[in-house]
Amino acid sequence: DVLLIGVALITCIDLMCIIEIVHPMSSDIAGSPVSVDVGLCRTHCGVVPSRTSSEAGLYSKHSSMLEYLRSKKVRVREPATAANNERSGQAPSCGVNHNCAPTGMRVERVLLFEGPREVEVIDDCQCENKLTQCVRVPALKTYFFETPYENVIDVGSCASLQSSPDGFSCVPTKFDSALVKTPNKVDLIQTVQACELKESCYRVPYVEYYYEVVYHADGVKEEKLKEIDVGRCLGGCTTGNRCLLRSPSDSEACHLWAERPTNSCLPQGYDSHIFLNQHGQIRTVLSISSCLCQS
Repeated sequence: DVLLIGVALITCIDLMCIIEIVHPMSSDIAGSPVSVDVGLCRTHCGVVPSRTSSEAGLYSKHSSMLEYLRSKKVRVREPATAANNERSGQAPSCGVNHNCAPTGMRVERVLLFEGPREVEVIDDCQCENKLTQCVRVPALKTYFFETPYENVIDVGSCASLQSSPDGFSCVPTKFDSALVKTPNKVDLIQTVQACELKESCYRVPYVEYYYEVVYHADGVKEEKLKEIDVGRCLGGCTTGNRCLLRSPSDSEACHLWAERPTNSCLPQGYDSHIFLNQHGQIRTVLSISSCLCQS
């Protein structure tokens, strides 16, 4: 869909560049217009990048990156002013080998006229090293913010790499789930468990189980569980740049996006798994062997 960004305000905080984006979202059930400041982490704010020893010292006090991110989430931060940045000696932009990434996000639930919708809002950003290996990194997300059911889940994400082969990127290939208590029992949240270097359109495992009946040479009938990795296709097939209108003062800010291409990541090859089910009927299950961008 064509997306028009309403307002973009840039602020630089403690080596973090945060763009506040007011995203027009339609109308609520009362007919009033709804917009949400979803935020966006940006690497550069026009100042020469640098790293300070104070940030390195802060991270060294924690036993893991996850613990560091959690401490960042609860840490009280001073207002973003030029005086604060000057006192700390910190520059408001990330270095060449760093990426400006969210350290905390929350899921806002908005009741629109078309139905309920979940929106991810960035709370905080920080400069992180671009890694040389494709690995899973912590990613904290808050559900039911400022309610008795507030819960912070490490949903995980895949690392930003310094460099990768053309057409390849660090993407999630193995998933897990976490339960979040809600006023309406529980929600199941998908989390990233592992990442690999893959093409933009790629296959991931997806296991299904079936009952299979086997007759042995001596005539004995055996019923057992058959595991089949049927696979799934993930990833996108975006080609070129979809930005139609950029800010004249900031080349990274896009005000108008083109419609998404019609290409999709779809199955290309299949394997057949034939077996006898519990009712004595021959059952055929197809599994995906490869994926490809197709229109």
